[in-house]
Amino acid sequence: MDQPFYYSLYEQAPAKVVITDRHRAYWRQTKLLTAILTLIWAVVSFVIPFFASELNEYSFLAFPVGFFMASLGSLILFVLLTGYYAWAMDRLDRKYGVDEDDSEDMP
Repeated sequence: MDQPFYYSLYEQAPAKVVITDRHRAYWRQTKLLTAILTLIWAVVSFVIPFFASELNEYSFLAFPVGFFMASLGSLILFVLLTGYYAWAMDRLDRKYGVDEDDSEDMP
């Protein structure tokens, strides 16, 4: 019995996965994109509200900037970040050939 004990008699042990330089480059770019967008999210979520009283000295669309960022600006930015992440990952997936071809699912 060459399989580990946690595989049942009906399961096959997973095949070894070969990680190529292309896989590493894809994962590196995925992690970089995620880190940058997470950093932007953290700044908008935590740093800007910390300085809200100082930001209220300036106005944007006739609202104090601190109020605007807390009430509306951060929500708009979060939606834009999510959309950008989906778009950028789709491009990255196509670049490295790991995209999902949805044309087969269409009737």
